[in-house]
Amino acid sequence: MRAGSHGPVVHVDGTVEFRVWAPRARGVELVLGGTATPIAAGERGWFSARVSAGHGDRYAFRLDGGPVRPDPASRWQPEGVHAASAVFDHRTLAWSATEQHWRGPGLPGAVFYELHVGTFTREGTLDAAAQWLGSLAELGVTHVELLPVNAFDGVAGWGYDGVLWYAVHEPYGGPAALARFVDAAHAAGLAVTLDVVYNHLGPSGNYLPEFGPYLTDRYRTPWGEEPNLDGHGSDAVRSFIIGSALSWLGDFRVDALRLDAVHGLIDNSSVHLLAELADAVRERSEAERRPLLLVAESDRNDPTTVVERAAGGMGLDAQWADDLHHAVHTALTGERDGYYADYDGLPDVAAAYRRGFVYDGRYSRHRDKTIGAPLGDVPGHRLVACVQNHDQIGNRALGDRLTALVSPALARVAAVLLCAAPTTPLLFMGEEYGERAPFQFFTSHPEPELAEAIRRGRAEEFTAFSTFAGADVPDPQDPATVARCVLDHDLAASDQGRRRRALYADLLALRRAHPALGSGRRDLVEVLEASAQQLLLVRGGADGGRVLLAVNLTGHPRTLPWAGGQVLLCSEDERYGGAAGAGGLTGPGERLRLPPASATLIADPSVA
Repeated sequence: MRAGSHGPVVHVDGTVEFRVWAPRARGVELVLGGTATPIAAGERGWFSARVSAGHGDRYAFRLDGGPVRPDPASRWQPEGVHAASAVFDHRTLAWSATEQHWRGPGLPGAVFYELHVGTFTREGTLDAAAQWLGSLAELGVTHVELLPVNAFDGVAGWGYDGVLWYAVHEPYGGPAALARFVDAAHAAGLAVTLDVVYNHLGPSGNYLPEFGPYLTDRYRTPWGEEPNLDGHGSDAVRSFIIGSALSWLGDFRVDALRLDAVHGLIDNSSVHLLAELADAVRERSEAERRPLLLVAESDRNDPTTVVERAAGGMGLDAQWADDLHHAVHTALTGERDGYYADYDGLPDVAAAYRRGFVYDGRYSRHRDKTIGAPLGDVPGHRLVACVQNHDQIGNRALGDRLTALVSPALARVAAVLLCAAPTTPLLFMGEEYGERAPFQFFTSHPEPELAEAIRRGRAEEFTAFSTFAGADVPDPQDPATVARCVLDHDLAASDQGRRRRALYADLLALRRAHPALGSGRRDLVEVLEASAQQLLLVRGGADGGRVLLAVNLTGHPRTLPWAGGQVLLCSEDERYGGAAGAGGLTGPGERLRLPPASATLIADPSVA
């Protein structure tokens, strides 16, 4: 069967072709409207039947007379992951006129904004989140990135324990709501990125092993059994994954996919799943004449992830690069637990600007092995970097944001370090106005034993971290945990919120206006000074223009013999919430003043 052939196909004649791959079953019945009918077996474990049915009709499969199960490729689960599936006819979606002409932006110049649907608003729905899209576009965001929306058990969760990879989580509004969100985003000029998880399945509602060898015990990930990408029956598993990706991009007109933890996709096939997926998405992109992007999360710092297929790489468009986050975090907080032990603050910030990967063939004390390889000439815009995201906040014991760990002045420095980098910036929801609500780990599994196991595991996870010694780790199953993570958008209208937002808006505008800041040219980064509390580097553009980044983390002002240039921005400017008398050039032929805990950008600098 070709990729994308899993799941029901709705025909114009009022029939639906139901198809399922179930090689472990001797017989399969289609249960439609409460009536069970045996369906025909085909080759290599496929079963199919074409019957009268339409949008909204409930159906399920019964294997060898056992209990009914939802369709593994269900597009709609109105009553949750354990209940019957529903036929979803994508022709019922009402796309706007804007959608017909939509051609989303590519990676150069992109700005990602990551949000979790369930906590972005008090309502916790896609429709409610869509009300804020215009504000994000005004800020300078180009791509709204949704944490996973695939169906998972329970009401609340991060979405990374999904079990139905084609269906939209019903409490978020279901498939029709996702289409409305995408349509509204495109109308606002925003592309939509969807976080998808293909490296494991959640612990509750995963019925795939009953149908066939979707998983294998030959490999294991930290989250359980690995998808079967290279063993017996793996062709159908691979097409199941690729079909899911193409469904999000095609049926829902999503513009990009963020692939969760691709280092967990263990595949010894001649053509790796990621390469096959990249080929399939590129083909779809060419057919639809619009950019369709694949962005990988990987902890391997492996340049082949984004190297072109013709050059022997996987051919993905971009990958997350955590080194800049880790270096900024250690510089501003002083934390050295866990993987932060590998980073040296501002010197590694400079290394991330210049090399992209700090660990590019460098020994890691935390992992006790050499990590990564040099990026070569891969441009910086193909690396997505952040100073906050769901992992870096949510995987802390208390889920505390950077705004809760450092002073407002240092949080502003972090914003400049992110937006002045040659990488593609990613903001985490609320970061732009200084949101202080935590983003803690939360679940809502209904099974008591599973819920208790998650509670114990979460508490034990942080026993080795001195930073979290004695911390009262929130109960993931307590509804109060998710409630305290809901954003307070009223903060954006406060004086402090408006000032913080103005900083991000100006930084993103500078990226668009100045070629040296908007360029991904890592080779044009010149490091002048990089110490524990001082950073001076110059970003160059292809047009010959230059921008100086000057950071002073000390508690006192610093002056430098800088003869000229145009001060573009200082993080301590009053309009951003800083102190009076912000730094800058003190006059022609005079000196550059850097306030305490500040970052300054100067165009076309010259040394006295």
